[in-house]
Order: sequence, then structure tokens, then C-alpha cells
Amino acid sequence: MSKKFNIFLTVLFCAFIGGMGVISLLLPDKDFSELENRYLQKPPKLSLETLSSGKFMEDAEDYVSDHILGRDFWVAAKAWSERLSGKKENEGVYFGTKDTLINRVKDPDPAKLNKDMGYLDALVGNVDVPVYFGLIPSAAEIWADRLPKGAPTADEKAVIDQLYFSTGASTIDLYGALSAHSGEDIYYRTDHHWTSLGAFYGANAIFEALGMEPLKLEDFQKTTVTDQFYGTSFSTSGVRWLPPDRIDTYVPDDGVKVTSWFNGSPQEGSLYVDGKLAVKDKYAYFLGGNQPLCVIETEQTNAPKALIIRDSYTDSLAPFLTRRFSEIHLFDLRYNLTSIRDYVEEHDIDTVIVLYSFANFTTDDKLFLLGR
Repeated sequence: MSKKFNIFLTVLFCAFIGGMGVISLLLPDKDFSELENRYLQKPPKLSLETLSSGKFMEDAEDYVSDHILGRDFWVAAKAWSERLSGKKENEGVYFGTKDTLINRVKDPDPAKLNKDMGYLDALVGNVDVPVYFGLIPSAAEIWADRLPKGAPTADEKAVIDQLYFSTGASTIDLYGALSAHSGEDIYYRTDHHWTSLGAFYGANAIFEALGMEPLKLEDFQKTTVTDQFYGTSFSTSGVRWLPPDRIDTYVPDDGVKVTSWFNGSPQEGSLYVDGKLAVKDKYAYFLGGNQPLCVIETEQTNAPKALIIRDSYTDSLAPFLTRRFSEIHLFDLRYNLTSIRDYVEEHDIDTVIVLYSFANFTTDDKLFLLGR
């Protein structure tokens, strides 16, 4: 290779990198990436404090990475290169069999779990109604046969069994309910949530724990509302070669009144929000997405009232719960600082259910609010 050719390649490479940088700086900033379903890094703030701590350079690196020209292409190219090199994981997401993306679940911190279970038991002692506790295992546990061979992930069943044994709350066997149907489409392939079918089995696990009559699947008619759903695992992984998921519903939304508190004040809501099917985050079709508080009033006038301390898995579960409760109060600790004890007394709640996905429960930093 001649010296002139080497110089040509060097100049070409520098021109490419420089051109990419200049064009990226000239392009208007985007606040949100629809494809990745996350907010992008804002321009870094320059100060003596951020310079000395290293935060300025860290934020600057993230900003450049988030706003580089053709970012979506580079994200997808990285995932393709990981796959072609023989790797089975990218950005914490495993490339599973049957066109399935499965989030890796980290081993939880035992000290944190011990503290959080103390908060849960404090809740049991603070209220005069039964408290139930349920952990929803992830696809990494229930669909372990789809994981790459030897893929490390948390032993969720062992941890769930340990936590159930230690708590003073009544427990809900969601692991048994889901593992019994592991051959069915109970999780999305491109998202970490359970499907409506998985939520159906989860609802029956709750009803069984509370001594209520289970629902029968044949009593409902399945309706597919979209077959173009790409979830959070798709967004995180950079994978762009899988077919989309579909979102199904079973329970009609008639006969219920939904009140949502998205911005701190009540507004009319709905079990299903059709407008969300037109955006990337289509799972928000259920109840409209995350909110501090949501109250669902049903036609089951003689049924009990339930308060559910929830994460996003409950959104697709809620329609099934309308068949057994007169009121369902969905309470999200991430956005709601109200005392649970006071709320139970004020609204004549009959049952409290603390219901989380395994990954969310083991990482949530707001669980101390359970004991207030």
C-alpha cells in the first residue's frame, strides 16, 4: 500500500468523522427517541463543579452519542455486529429463541431486600385490612428455555420463595400460575411486560389467594387491537430484525368509570386509550400509561374495594380485576407520596395488594413509602 494511498485513507476518515460531527452539531436537537423509547441527553452544563467532578465530560459524551447523525442506524448496526460475532446479548437483552428478546435480571441486593420487606411488614401492621403480596416473575424465569445456553440471570424463584417465607403479608402464587402456562404467549417477545393472556392467569392467581371464584377464559372474546407493537426490549437492544408483537384485549370497557390523576388532578380516563396505539409506546394503551393514581369503579356493587400498590404490569391486569371488585385503586409509589394507611381509611378499602414485577421490586427505591 503506497504512502499516498495511506494519506488518502487518513484524510477520508478524518473528513468523515469531522463531517459527521459538524452536521450533528448543526442539526436541531431531539428531546425524545421514539425508536428507543427514551429521553435523550440534554446539552451539558459547564461549571467549576461539573468540570471538577467529571460530570461535564460524562454528560458531553452522552450528548454527542445521543445526537450523532444517523444514530438509529448506528444503534441497529451495533446490535447486528454483536449477533454476527456470535454474542447472545446486547445492552442487557438476550437474543432468545422463537424471535424472543429477554431482559437479563440482575441478582438482587440482599440488604435492600431485607429493608424493603421490613417496609412491607410495617404496612401490614399499619392497616386494619388484609395485605397481600405478589411478585410477578419475568420472562427470563418462566421462559428460561428460550434463553441462550448458560445465560446468567437471577434465580427468581428462589428469591420469591425466600421473600414469601419471611413476610407477614399473605402471598399470591404468581410463579405457579404463570409457569403452568409457560408454553403459551404470556409475555411479549419484544417487551418485558406480560401479555393480556399472562395478565389473565395472574388475575386468577390473585382471586385464588383472596378466596374468590376464578375467571374462565372461554367467557371472553379476544380482540387484537394492533399487530405492530415493538416494546422496551426492542428499543433497548438495538435489534431491528424481529417481527412485531400484537396486543390483545379480552374484557370490554363498558360498565366501568375510570378516573385518572396524570397531573395531580382528576380527569376522566379509560381502561383502553386508542390514541396510544398510534405511538411507539403502545403498551400505554392500557389505562393511558403510568400515573400516580387511577380509580376504577365497576358494576360489582356488592364486591370489595381493593387498593393495589402497583407497577406497569397492573395496567393490563386491571380489566380482569373489574370482574371481582367494586372499586380498584391503583397507587404508584414512584409518583404518589400519600400515606397508604390514611388512604385505606379515607376510602374504606377492604384489601391491599402489593403487586410488582420481580425486576421492579428488587430495584425500586420508593418502597420505604409502604411503611408510612
